[in-house]
Amino acid sequence: MSLFALFFGLMSGCFLSVLVGIVGSKRRIGFGWAFLASLFLTPLVGLLLALISDPLPVGTDRGLGCIGTLFGVLGLLFLVAFLFLLLAGGMLVAM
Repeated sequence: MSLFALFFGLMSGCFLSVLVGIVGSKRRIGFGWAFLASLFLTPLVGLLLALISDPLPVGTDRGLGCIGTLFGVLGLLFLVAFLFLLLAGGMLVAM
């Protein structure tokens, strides 16, 4: 398996986790928990958890909704940094 296929698979999984987090932001589970569930389990399980949770009542505003988005973006940045370091270390070993 090539490194490009591995990188594409991990990035597509992270992208799907963000989409599940967006679905969860309109429900009681929230963006952060839906994102974490889909990142650590699978995006399908995270989506099921988000859809099982109750929807927010109409007109309800989540006071700290930006924290979930910030958490998701920081999580993706740390994951990309980790993958870069992992691949850079693998390149050093291969030399």
